[in-house]
Amino acid sequence: MKPRKAFSVAALLALTVAVAACGAHAGGGGGAAQQVTMNEQQAAGRAEEIIRQAVDAMSPKPTLERTGPQTVGPCIAKNDSSSDDRLQVTLFYKLTGVPGTEAKNLVLQARDAWLKQGYKYNSSDEADMSGPFPWVSMRTEPDDFWMEGITGVLDRDKGEGIASLKVISPCFLPPGKSKASGATPASPAAAFEAPSADDPATRRVLGHSSRIYDALQVGSAPTQPGEGLSTVRDESGASVHHTWSTEPLPEGERAAAVGRAQTFFQSAGWTVRRVPTVEGTPAVVAGHPGDRTVAQVAASTTGAVRVAVTAPATGPASADA
Repeated sequence: MKPRKAFSVAALLALTVAVAACGAHAGGGGGAAQQVTMNEQQAAGRAEEIIRQAVDAMSPKPTLERTGPQTVGPCIAKNDSSSDDRLQVTLFYKLTGVPGTEAKNLVLQARDAWLKQGYKYNSSDEADMSGPFPWVSMRTEPDDFWMEGITGVLDRDKGEGIASLKVISPCFLPPGKSKASGATPASPAAAFEAPSADDPATRRVLGHSSRIYDALQVGSAPTQPGEGLSTVRDESGASVHHTWSTEPLPEGERAAAVGRAQTFFQSAGWTVRRVPTVEGTPAVVAGHPGDRTVAQVAASTTGAVRVAVTAPATGPASADA
């Protein structure tokens, strides 16, 4: 049987980045910039330490395969369009060199190792953790690094997957920088391009966005800085992204809109996961079963519901859900 992927590792990275950008990361989310000061080496070293704490005692011993964008990039976990000198470290590793049937055990071992360090759950869904493809979200205290153990599906029938570990630092101000000096942060995480309207991936992403808009049943807001269409090229390849926001909504209506999105994804056959957020209303992340598109819908501290749709730049031309 040919292995079947529900999410690619690159897509998982894209979706978790999108969730962080919508306020799920306590280290950088919310209306005000966090005044965490450290240098890049300290942030990267601490993130690597957290990865090693999870991996060093694993059996069987996996090989760490780095994936995703550059380690250090501009802070993406903010909810406003102001200039910001904060940076953020992201580490994303696939655990390779072991049988696919061991992926579940590796994620559970990572969770147990982090718990022994005194780290806290962001998610403790026992039903999810006892399934064949567990996922766990945790954070360190008091320095507030966030990490995830993820089981990507390779072959659902055989219970084969691939384990991945991700660590995100809090957004931090490099020494000597101010939070809104107007400087453009160095080391961008990816190269952004304007996609062609005739590109099949662009049409696919816009098609999915349109159906999500219909499911939310609320009006959209004018395009904000950083929103819209873009093609992103990084070490994982090229992807087309479409991000947009609804008009501001009362808390109850935001939760209801996210719930309607979840119902739509489930009825259309997407693979759906609810992700805890600082806001309280879980974000919904979903993977399309046919074209490897990943969509994320989350309430924002601005009062809006934010939507991010990501698709590989190459893939099926149809956007049918």
